Order: sequence, then C-alpha cells, then structure tokens
Amino acid sequence: MAEKVAVVTGANKGLGFAVVKGLCQKFDGVVYLTARNEERGLQAVKILTEAGLKPQFHQLDVSDKESVRNFANYIKNIHGGLDVLVNNAAILEWDEVYPTYEAAKRNIDVNYKSLLIVEEYLYPVLRDGARVVNVSSACGHLSNLKNKKWIETFLGPDLSVDKINKFVDEYLNSVKNGTFDKNDFADEGKHAEHRVSKIALTALTMVQQAKYKDRNISINAAHPGHIQTDMAQGGGAVSPDDAAQVILYLIFDVSPKVRGTFMWHNKKLIDWYDAESDFACKGIW
Repeated sequence: MAEKVAVVTGANKGLGFAVVKGLCQKFDGVVYLTARNEERGLQAVKILTEAGLKPQFHQLDVSDKESVRNFANYIKNIHGGLDVLVNNAAILEWDEVYPTYEAAKRNIDVNYKSLLIVEEYLYPVLRDGARVVNVSSACGHLSNLKNKKWIETFLGPDLSVDKINKFVDEYLNSVKNGTFDKNDFADEGKHAEHRVSKIALTALTMVQQAKYKDRNISINAAHPGHIQTDMAQGGGAVSPDDAAQVILYLIFDVSPKVRGTFMWHNKKLIDWYDAESDFACKGIW
C-alpha cells in the first residue's frame, strides 16, 4: 500500500505551522510543510525537526500556476497521490481597513483564486478517501453580506464557480471605479476584501463537494477562531495550536460523510446559508 501523504499550504508560521505539527504527531504518513518562501519554510521544518518531528518541505506558491503544477507533478511522481490537503495559505493587509484596488485584488488572488489553481492541479491526485479542509474564518460566513442580490445568488440552487467569480469581480470593480458601498457588508464594510475572499472560499467548498460527489472525497471549510497572528490584531485571540484543533478534528475524527460543511472553531457545524444570523466578523481589527 502506498504511503499516505498530507500537505499544508502557507505553513511556515501561525496556523499552518500548528497544523503541520499536529499532523506530524498523529498522521501515519508523510507530512509536507509548504511555503512560498523557501528560506522561511526550511527554517520552520528545522524547528519541528529539532522538536523530534519529521515534516518534509516543498516550495509552493499557491497563486502561481507553474509552482502548483510542479508540486502536483512531484506528489504524483514520488508518492502517486495525496490523502490530506489543508488549504491554509492566506493574506490580510490588516492596516488597510478600506483597501485600494491593488490590495483587494492581492487578497482575493491568494485567498480565493488560488484555490481554483489548486483544484486544477492537485485535486486530480487526491486519492480515494481523501480529506480536504479549506481554512475560512468568521469573515467567510454568509451573514457578512447585506447586499440582497448577492445573498440570493449564494442561496440559489444552481450556485457555480462562475457565479462566485462574478460576485468577486463585482466587488473588485466597485473598489476600482469608486462605487464600493459599505452597506453591502457587515461592520461598515471593514476589510470587505477579506470578507469577499473568505465567502468565496467557503462557497467554493460547497460547489467543489457537489462537483466531486461521485468521488470518495470529503471537502469542508472551517473557521479556526480569532488567532493572534500577523494577519489578525486585537484581544480574545487563541493560540495557533488551539486553533489547529478544529482542522485536525476534520482530518482525523469526523465521519467521512461530513462533506461540504462549514465548521465553527468549537467543532460545531454552522448553517453557512443563514444570512440573517450573527456569525459575521466584527470588531477584531
């Protein structure tokens, strides 16, 4: 039987690093810590190795097609397939509460559009029974939206990647042409770019699960809680190790029949489609 393989993106620090550590302690197989910056990634691997763990490193820039393609070919050629994929790589320029078009586009390219690249090249090498976790946040719940047209799009029975992309593009165009409306979002539209990218990511999780329903693959999204990192500022934060628990729970403990869901940091399944609820991200900036 082929050795099992787990991959965590954006894992040189914070949540991704903690997930790699947890996987190394429990996963029966090879664990890849990946990062865009090779030097930082290798340093992270060194820290874990000195702690008695045995992660492997591979450079991976999820927003670069060539990088993702090369990594997918490597996994296929060396291991034959992939069993666990944690899509964690993300950015947030937290000092830009109402970002420029360029900053908003950077956020969405990394946090959402990279998942389309990952799907194109890495999903074909997922093995039977594979588990995928897309790391979302409180910003990824539908209650972050107040624009009724957008909400109706996500509540529709025929949600698709094209419709998610249209939502993303409409937001970006509003920032570019100066028509952005704070009232379209919760919390006065603060960090709307992050809300858009994480809502799109969570919606994509549902679409992907439906798309791959005939394959024995579980794809879920999770909000790991408010983590004190470079991306998030403020009080009430949990440690990356604590935040990693919900990710590890989805990988090791939940039934494989749990698919296409949105799990809160307390390991409770949340109704992502309840736009009238109070799960929106507020006041953590």
